[in-house]
Amino acid sequence: MDIMTMDIVPDVLAKASSWLSLLPRISLRNIWEIVIISLLVYEILVWIKNTRAWNLLKGLLVILAFAVAAAVLRLSTILWIIRNFTTIAVTALLVVFQPELRKALEQLGSKNLLSNILSFDDGKENMGFNDKTINELTRATFEMAKVKTGALMVIERGTSLKEIERTGIEINGLVTSQLLINIFEHNTPLHDGAVVIRGNRIAAATCYLPLSDNMTISKDLGTRHRAAVGISETSDSLTIVVSEETGRVSVAEGGSLTRIIDAEGLKTVLAGVKEETVSTNRFKIWKGRLKNGKKADE
Repeated sequence: MDIMTMDIVPDVLAKASSWLSLLPRISLRNIWEIVIISLLVYEILVWIKNTRAWNLLKGLLVILAFAVAAAVLRLSTILWIIRNFTTIAVTALLVVFQPELRKALEQLGSKNLLSNILSFDDGKENMGFNDKTINELTRATFEMAKVKTGALMVIERGTSLKEIERTGIEINGLVTSQLLINIFEHNTPLHDGAVVIRGNRIAAATCYLPLSDNMTISKDLGTRHRAAVGISETSDSLTIVVSEETGRVSVAEGGSLTRIIDAEGLKTVLAGVKEETVSTNRFKIWKGRLKNGKKADE
């Protein structure tokens, strides 16, 4: 029995090697191409899933299934209509998907992948959250919620909000509860619009945000909440909203709106932003050390 097994193993290995020799050789370049294409396909599928395109894609699949059925049943008239309608359908799809395509291009253009890693700054301007900033934001949010003072505070993360910042008035002050409450106080020059927060500083106030066209947003929510969702759809920012009518606190992120019950809940959300910024700034530390080393040599 053992002798038969020993005779069979070489034959199996020989056949396996002969089959493998028929396969095309895969180089390192081919592996990189497979990885890049896989990532692109994944991002496209995620984009389709998170937008109106998902429902539209399901409709297109129904039409495709109808076309396949027409081909199998040899319905020549229907196939002729489908063939002649194809060129028009491409233009129609571009028109239908125009809002989603515009948002996708905006997100792609605002992601500075290389600058996030190979940054030449010393990290002071983009320094991430610290516990003091989290406490000040939480205190200001719930102080304004008590007296029903409407507020809109956009926290910058990976996607740059420079374009949004240009629509407002530059502040460039440390995040404190007193400053935020004074900005959003009724009948003050800066209360209208949003505040952009970058790291531990308030970059600008009275900024205008893009409104979301998401039809699933409750009609009970006003322009402030729709603007918060709109900026979260076009960037990876996190926006804190205080309702002027009810005093409720919500957080907009990734195109969705989440109700925040208490101060601890908001601190938990902001702590997640802090962890992200700390991990990002680790890539920039070596640049600062190089600068310090050069200054020391001089």
